[in-house]
Amino acid sequence: MKVSFHLKEWRNHALALGLAASLVPAVGFAENSCKQPNAYVQRNLVADTAGVAEHTDPDLVNPWGIVFNPFGFVWISDNGTGLSTLYDGNGVKNSLVVSIPAPPGETGPGKPTGIVSNNSGAFIASRGTASGTSFFIFATEQGLIAAWVPSVDFTHALIAVDNSSTGAIYKGLALTGTGTDLHLYATDFHNGKIDVFDSTFAPFTLPPGAFTDPTIPAGFAPFGIQSINGSLYVTYAKQDADREDDVAGKGLGFVNIFDANGRLIRRLASRGKLNAPWGLALAPASFGKFGNKLLVGNFGDGLINVYDPQNGHCEGRLERPDGTPVHIDGLWGLSFGNGILDQPTDTLFFTSGPDHEAHGLYGRLDAMRRDCRGFAPESESDSDSDSNSNSN
Repeated sequence: MKVSFHLKEWRNHALALGLAASLVPAVGFAENSCKQPNAYVQRNLVADTAGVAEHTDPDLVNPWGIVFNPFGFVWISDNGTGLSTLYDGNGVKNSLVVSIPAPPGETGPGKPTGIVSNNSGAFIASRGTASGTSFFIFATEQGLIAAWVPSVDFTHALIAVDNSSTGAIYKGLALTGTGTDLHLYATDFHNGKIDVFDSTFAPFTLPPGAFTDPTIPAGFAPFGIQSINGSLYVTYAKQDADREDDVAGKGLGFVNIFDANGRLIRRLASRGKLNAPWGLALAPASFGKFGNKLLVGNFGDGLINVYDPQNGHCEGRLERPDGTPVHIDGLWGLSFGNGILDQPTDTLFFTSGPDHEAHGLYGRLDAMRRDCRGFAPESESDSDSDSNSNSN
């Protein structure tokens, strides 16, 4: 689950595969018949340690969730520092830093994971007599749903839901619906379920059997979650003995698609190249070879696998211009930009917690053209089977 790079090794690895990769276009890749190559250039924008990325920010430790303000900067959940930090598409930090709370009576910072943006006017949160709309909402590993309500507190998120007493460990968060008919979905990894909340943060009861799949073996639990075109894509990872963290391993993962009522639409992917998958993003048509494909990021091995969203067929994985796989130690969130502040809609932004989640990295992957001459034909090096069937 957590790749054992020490700090010096990680710094050298990041420089070699991240910043150095950004220099590849200098050698010149001529446009030819290979118009949609599997070639993606990584830029390391921000890291908590000097010398790893273009900018250094000690607040960025084990960043998980990533969401773009439709009108501004990206917001990132910094699990290791209990903060949310904001950046533009070149890694320049915004002055706003938001603290995420821990449960009452607990010392130390919050541990945010998933994050969503809310522009509906719903999800009102309060402190005392003051209340207002929650513009960004966070899930935490301590069982909280926290809300940024700038009209109440500009630099501290408020506790909107406290399920810490149930042992809830929220690893992911999604928002879907229309108008004020919106619902939050939080993956409770410890209890192996998905908690749902209405637009007032009240628990919402779905029909019996919602968000269940009897074909997934015991010991796997909902891990990541993403709303894509009105459906909820849920990743599953294997639980450790305490049911607190995931277990890494080849084939340890599933991806399901549900509707907003928790009805299973279909299994998208089973085992194969999945390895504690968490990040999910649907690529736009202009994202090189893999336009319009579903990208699934493995926390377990740092690879980004590609699936046909219609039939679940594994199309391959993202590669660098030299043909080696894109590997990002401790990979968490994946998201495409919003089209402003140097955050292109066809650039894939990512977060990661390298070195056993002890450090942090925020970066981007841009598709590029390359001359296919001299490159071996694209092929998968192993013979794993990836399936959209309900096999275990």
